[in-house]
Amino acid sequence: MSNVLLLRAASQDNPDRYEDAFRSRGYHPISVPVLETVIVGREELARRLSIGPEKQSLSGVIITSQRAVEAWSEAAQALIIGDNNTPLKPESDWWSVPFYAVGEATSLALRDLSEKTPLYTPRDIRGGSETGTAERLAGFILKDLPSDGTSRKLLYLTGDKNRDTLPRILESASVALDTLQVYATQGSSMFPHDLSLALEQEGLSWGWIVYFAPSVAEFVTPILRNHFVLPAVNSSTQDQLSEHHYVKVAAIGPTTESFLQQTLKLPVAVTARNPKADDLADAVLQHDEAQ
Repeated sequence: MSNVLLLRAASQDNPDRYEDAFRSRGYHPISVPVLETVIVGREELARRLSIGPEKQSLSGVIITSQRAVEAWSEAAQALIIGDNNTPLKPESDWWSVPFYAVGEATSLALRDLSEKTPLYTPRDIRGGSETGTAERLAGFILKDLPSDGTSRKLLYLTGDKNRDTLPRILESASVALDTLQVYATQGSSMFPHDLSLALEQEGLSWGWIVYFAPSVAEFVTPILRNHFVLPAVNSSTQDQLSEHHYVKVAAIGPTTESFLQQTLKLPVAVTARNPKADDLADAVLQHDEAQ
């Protein structure tokens, strides 16, 4: 049985579908998170909160993730501390506008925020389980907004990687979005530590490293080279004196494969036919059986 390093955070599902796929084929999968999300733009968000929705001509707020809820919470807490818990100014009352949430988890996070933080937080939370996708939320908002000529401008909190589905649908229906980035995704500062912990596995050989996205490949590969002998383009030999683990590389799909080979000059032994757990594990197993 050999180790397979999965460059991704294991899902909350039990079992994780990728780990389960490899385990069922006789491998020992280990997932190591490679990304982390950080809050950005705290000062600007706090400024918006202090101004309140009325002076910004806002008729609501769109919250698409729990990270956006965290950003709102941090901004609210900063204002509360700065105001020394003085009474909320009427114009800063966010209770007067609806907060539109993507999915049940985001909706619950907003409700928890409103219960724990007394000021600058929502009371009118709409959506949830029935608005679990951008398309559904957009349709929900368009039906919910007034059509009597009043303001149709929404504060839209985003991250650094967002699909254009929601803005495209809303803006095509003459809904104005005031977009504000409040979080960003970056390489995990804990990755070197988490990787070292994973390498402490005893009695098992390392066989594979699986890449899941080009966005993290450039960040993790130099760190991986501190522990593994990665294959090299146009080279059929390896440093036999190296104390590092020899591994093969797998990619979840052609986009990742192309980035690894063309940009990082890292040969890819197998690429999943489809970006699915079983297809990926089957490709790895078939390669090993053919050796």
